Amino acid sequence: MKIFLAGATGAVGQALVPLLTSHGHTVTGTTRSESKVELLRSLGAEPVVVDGLDRDGIRAAVAAARPDAIVHQMTALGGDLDLRRFERSFAATNRLRTEGTDHLLAAAREAGVVRLVAQSFAAWPYARVAGPVKSEDDPLDDDPPKQARTTLEAIKRLEAAVTGAGGIALRYGGFYGPGTGLAPGGDQWEAIRARKFPLVGDGGGVFSFAHIEDVASATLAALELGAPGRIYNICDDDPAPARVWLPAVAATIGAPPPRHIPRWVGRLIGAHVVTMMCEIRGASNERAKRELGWEPKWPTWREGIAAMARPGEAAMR
Repeated sequence: MKIFLAGATGAVGQALVPLLTSHGHTVTGTTRSESKVELLRSLGAEPVVVDGLDRDGIRAAVAAARPDAIVHQMTALGGDLDLRRFERSFAATNRLRTEGTDHLLAAAREAGVVRLVAQSFAAWPYARVAGPVKSEDDPLDDDPPKQARTTLEAIKRLEAAVTGAGGIALRYGGFYGPGTGLAPGGDQWEAIRARKFPLVGDGGGVFSFAHIEDVASATLAALELGAPGRIYNICDDDPAPARVWLPAVAATIGAPPPRHIPRWVGRLIGAHVVTMMCEIRGASNERAKRELGWEPKWPTWREGIAAMARPGEAAMR
């Protein structure tokens, strides 16, 4: 296929472009920055400089590329996440999830493209009721904390627009691996090393993770085999509460155990912090395995983190 990859220079895009080309697809990849044109060429994509919020620019770029499929990986999460200002940190990304999605769908209609795959999120949006692990058929949270409301609204709008147009939404778990915040040198990794990533309350919030290599391979599988209008959770086999994964990651990367703070102190940072550390639910990847024939290369975050902490292990896989 000829694939138009919107947001090709992020962590997902940089893992995805070489994988797509190795499977015989050709890729036109977008970037907002002239400085990243050569990066895209080195990865194997034909670069296009365009802002995802530029409606006419996106329409022209898609028309010129004449793709068979469009992949939406546009975000604006290059910097450190400010937990105290969670809503502000995601504001630009939420515009890309709403306005940017609308522009891509309009361009797809004009170009006659019927296959669209878009990035969504599984790491915290599910309703905080009943069991600890959720499937795609379970409801999303209808009463998120204030700081997370606009982000969840943007996610819901993206999914409704994409699946309503016959596209596929991929609910990725929390990213880790090269190019993400949870990798050596990344903000989350270094915060854990410096004991600046505390465990809040009982640490009962269940996290689902996805290695960036598995994100890329699942996206390829969805492009080639995904059913129109479908949603898939893309995460590993090991959803884990914060009280399990955070101390384990710290130990694996040679950091001291995380500090522990009570819920009431966490609320001083924000109710959303307490919600995510104590209440969120994980995600099941069974549908993606069953329908896409996909299996994660890194079935558990324990293996993936250990391989990054000891690079020789990754080279052996």
